[in-house]
Amino acid sequence: MDYRVVIAAPFGRLGVRCEAGELRELRFLPAGAALRPPEPGSLEAEAARQLDAYYADPRHVFTVPWRLLGTPYQLRVWDRISAIPCGETRRYLDLSRDLSSSPRAVGGACGRNPIPIIVPCHRVVASAGLGGFNQSTGDETLGIKKWLLRHELG
Repeated sequence: MDYRVVIAAPFGRLGVRCEAGELRELRFLPAGAALRPPEPGSLEAEAARQLDAYYADPRHVFTVPWRLLGTPYQLRVWDRISAIPCGETRRYLDLSRDLSSSPRAVGGACGRNPIPIIVPCHRVVASAGLGGFNQSTGDETLGIKKWLLRHELG
């Protein structure tokens, strides 16, 4: 997808998509992606401001209006993930037990999370290590997960 707004993040770039007055998507992009600043006063600008506040203080509470679009199962998983406190993690296995599901299904829902950071899927880890992140186990995305977790631990 081509993003009208691409903002800088401490770990690279984020594509930002808003629709109907709500944040709908944040997407991790390569560090070399061209920046496309938001229009002043736009919802994208507010989302960028709040993300900057999070980078300064991981306990920042996001108030930008957002909506998650997904299956009923994904919405349940994302709701559980949203309840994980900053600085803490939960295992895929534990979430799957709470949801009467499987760790793989929880991981699939995590990977399809359209607004990572705000719905903190980085706080979900494997029983033996970090696990994947953002539908990948590659070094770049795992580096982002590590950065977010370290940032929140202070």
